Order: sequence, then structure tokens, then C-alpha cells
Amino acid sequence: MTAVKVAVGVLAILVLGLASYAILNAAQDNLMGTSAAEQPLTSEARRGYGYGYGGGRGGGGPPAEVGDQPLATIPSGELSEEERESIFYMREEEKLARDVYLYLYEKWGLQIFQNIARSEQQHMDMVKTLIDRYGLEDPAKDRGVFTNPDLQALYDELIQKGSQSPEEALKVGALIEEVDIKDLKEWLSKVDNADITQVYENLMRGSRNHLRAFTSVLKQYGVTYQPQVLSLEEYTSIISGEMETGMGRGPGYGRRG
Repeated sequence: MTAVKVAVGVLAILVLGLASYAILNAAQDNLMGTSAAEQPLTSEARRGYGYGYGGGRGGGGPPAEVGDQPLATIPSGELSEEERESIFYMREEEKLARDVYLYLYEKWGLQIFQNIARSEQQHMDMVKTLIDRYGLEDPAKDRGVFTNPDLQALYDELIQKGSQSPEEALKVGALIEEVDIKDLKEWLSKVDNADITQVYENLMRGSRNHLRAFTSVLKQYGVTYQPQVLSLEEYTSIISGEMETGMGRGPGYGRRG
């Protein structure tokens, strides 16, 4: 009887140990991103990669406080027509990024799309703060629907292209961030109000971080991304730089094997 009790005790210890190991692994999966079971069986998964996109710091953040100074402390100025146009455009352009990334996350299950979509929602909120501050009518509509016909056409084109393969989807992500950077630079040359300038600089910081993230994941697919909008010199300068910090949290990225 004594030997039986000892055997039962050892078995109980082994069962408890395995259960604790499973719980710890599940907790680690939650911290790193989705669990390996939730990842699609794409080429990188077959090579033994798993992706966890953790909390870096980027250009998103709470709309009431962005950049280096709380927005509420920056006085608003008279709104020019170009500034008004830029606010409408950037509200929908950030929405385009969010909507495309949500679509591609649902299509391919890659965690980078879900995490950066969250950051793009923060970017939308930042521009919405300007809309509210200046008493403008919000142009943003339902997901996948745009007031600006050019952005509607671009959205339709990008989701079609991104549906071809995970690699093409990641290229679409990089392209969107390139376009954001280019457009924000152009708007910054036309706006004067300090509050608008600060918001746009934060958006551009976030877009540079997102471009670095998409480029890094493409490399893990064996793809070297070639810039389509920015000059090679500007693109190289961005991706060779470190992840930028700001007051708002944005998605970082990491690889979990």
C-alpha cells in the first residue's frame, strides 16, 4: 500500500507540473500576441517562426495629449482653407490605413495588421480632436466607406492587391505608410497653426515606425521591400533609424520562435 501511495503522489506532482507549464505558456502567448495555434500556417510558420507584436512606443496616443506638449495648452489659430482641407483628408487617410489593416488581418491573420490598426485608430482620434476643436463636420463614415472618392478608389485597389498573398498584404502596408509620410510632409509645408503641426508630426513619426515594422516582417518572408513613393535615399534613412518615441503608445514588433 505504501508503494501505491508513493506512485500516486508522484503522478499527481507530474500532472500539476504539466498543468503549470501549460498555464505559463498561455500567459506568455497573451503577452506576446496571439498564440501559435491562432496563427495561420503560412510559409514563415512552416519555417518555425511565430510573431509577437508587443508594446513599442510610436506616433499613436490619446487625442488630448500628443507630441511634447498637451494639445489643450496650444492656442488654436484662424483656420485657413488648406488647413481645413488637410484635416478632412488626414482624418480619412488614417481611416483608410485602419480599414485596410483590419481587412488584411481578417484575411491573413497576421498580428501586425491588428496591432497597427489599433495605432491607426489612435491617429484617427488625434485628427478628430482637431475636427472638434475647430467645429468641423467629420467626414469619416462606416468602415470601408469614404467621402473622398480618391481615397475610396485607393481603398478598393489596396484590399484587392493585399488579398493575393501575405507578402503582397505586407507590401500594401508598407505602401500605405509611404503614402502617409509623403502626404504629411506636403501638408506640413502648408499649415501654420501649431496644434495642427504638432498632430501631423506625431502622425508622421508613427508612419515611419510602421514602415520599419512592415519592412522588417517582409524580410522574414525573404522579401526586400523596394520603396514605391519615397525616394530610395529617404526610405533607407527611415528604415535604418531606430524606432521613434512619443507621448503616445504605438505598436512595436518582435519575432517569437
